[in-house]
Amino acid sequence: MSVFEKLTPVLTKRWLSPDAWRLDVYEQLDGYAALRKALQAHPDDLIALVKDSGLRGRGGAGFPTGLKWGFIPQNDGKPHYLVINADEGEPGTCKDLPLMTYDPHALVEGAIIASYAIRANRAFIYIRGEAVHAARRLRHAVQEAYKAGYLGQNILGSGFDLDLVVHSGAGAYICGEETALLDSLEGMRGQPRLRPPFPATHGLYACPTVVNNVGTIASVPYIVLGGAAWWKTMGTEKSSGPMIYSLSGRIQHPGQYECSLGITLRELIELAGGMQPGHNLRFWTPGGSSTPLLTAEHLDVPLDFDSVAAAGSILGTTATQIFSDQDCPVYATYRWLEFYHHESCGKCTPCREGNYWMVRVYRRILSGQGSHEDLDTLLDTADNILGRSFCGLGDGATSSVTSSLQYFKQDYLDYIEGRKAPKLSEKALAGAH
Repeated sequence: MSVFEKLTPVLTKRWLSPDAWRLDVYEQLDGYAALRKALQAHPDDLIALVKDSGLRGRGGAGFPTGLKWGFIPQNDGKPHYLVINADEGEPGTCKDLPLMTYDPHALVEGAIIASYAIRANRAFIYIRGEAVHAARRLRHAVQEAYKAGYLGQNILGSGFDLDLVVHSGAGAYICGEETALLDSLEGMRGQPRLRPPFPATHGLYACPTVVNNVGTIASVPYIVLGGAAWWKTMGTEKSSGPMIYSLSGRIQHPGQYECSLGITLRELIELAGGMQPGHNLRFWTPGGSSTPLLTAEHLDVPLDFDSVAAAGSILGTTATQIFSDQDCPVYATYRWLEFYHHESCGKCTPCREGNYWMVRVYRRILSGQGSHEDLDTLLDTADNILGRSFCGLGDGATSSVTSSLQYFKQDYLDYIEGRKAPKLSEKALAGAH
């Protein structure tokens, strides 16, 4: 079997088609056929279809999509909302931006079908403020959809009405957390909400709301057209369908590789042309910087939700950052921590203070002024953040700290005991006090 036969282009199949972002081209490539089919079905049947497909959220948590849709109370007299989380901003994560740039109508069509299923007449795409080009493509696609009768009043004569709004955020990573996103969308500062109540009953404007990731919603038209059984021919029993793996780092051809869930890193590296000359795999992230590091020993772990969890990490957004024996896990963790410290919203003490102090401990170690006690301090601080933060940002920040100490403690000791030259200057150390 050729390594390229492991590719399963579903969400990415139109990316290389010229002008696929335009409505006329999209319609030639099965565009809006799923919507026509969906509008002939009962909304409850669509929810059941998505449940049967086994589709799990593509935003990181992997929660069953159909189950989330089914949580929405019906006949409650309140408006329902669909909110699409397009606030992609974690280091290494880059699967949603190309999807919105090259195939925006897939997301629009999925949003219409999902809104019909949950009985929502208003939907929002919350896109990261820096994603200017993708936002332009999305807004153009929405305008085309309105003109063609796919959005607005009485869509395709079905009696279903839907307005879709593309909203650009202000560029805060915290707004990738669903309740912080909802606060931002309402015009407030983006900070996570106390739960319960949950968005399914008290979401946007205190009304029933479904919040899904871009990749999740863009998968819906394919499931409607192909059916649940077809979708489950890809992936594993508990992690069905294809996934876009974002490969970056010390490989020959970084990029997006859409494969069935359950592929291994060994196979992905082969697809990407192998490691760069002179580089050997040392550590990697299976799902972005907020997931615990794995090592070369985990090359053959199936990259699906359950197998990665069993290996001690999280599949997350499948942002697979690949590092070699020429990269330093201590320095990589420090750079990630700087990001989480900067992006902490400050609402809770563990995340706000814990990340602040861990950054300073790392500066001390990397400047050659660290001590053995610093390692205990890092683990103790991470323990006080994990599970005690208001949202998952704090938990994610600790992942690389604890996992790098688990697998690469000797690297820390080499800085502390003087076997490695300092990576940071004394000027950086001045900021550690």
